[in-house]
Amino acid sequence: MVCLGNICRSPLAEALLRQKVDPKKVTVDSAGLDHYHAGEPPCHSSQEIAKAHHLDISGLRARPFQISDFDRFDRIYIMDQYNWDLIQNMARQEADLKKVDFILNEIFPGENMAVPDSYQKGKNAAKMVYEMLDQATTAIASKLRS
Repeated sequence: MVCLGNICRSPLAEALLRQKVDPKKVTVDSAGLDHYHAGEPPCHSSQEIAKAHHLDISGLRARPFQISDFDRFDRIYIMDQYNWDLIQNMARQEADLKKVDFILNEIFPGENMAVPDSYQKGKNAAKMVYEMLDQATTAIASKLRS
């Protein structure tokens, strides 16, 4: 799960998918394409909305996306077009890019819809992002089970 800073959208997506899959079979992680927030916990609004849904993301820490993540993961889900533009520049080969997709394509195939950045936009924005990511991660988990 990849977003820009790894403190709002991607930690929520990570936690949501982790609760829906078997951790012995599926590794879920998140990262950011910028290093601004490296080592920081998720933002307050993301922690609040997660807590309201019985998810504790306070222990997660932002980390930068690394080239080795292309080798480490079978699927890399991005949150928006800017993430796509940045990750394209990091890809070493076409095979790297074949692993990357917009997370909302799981529920709106081929539409490349963005998950809005909720950073410093308050509780309502975090709630909307949570709902989008909950639906998308449910679809991902369903695919993984079949």
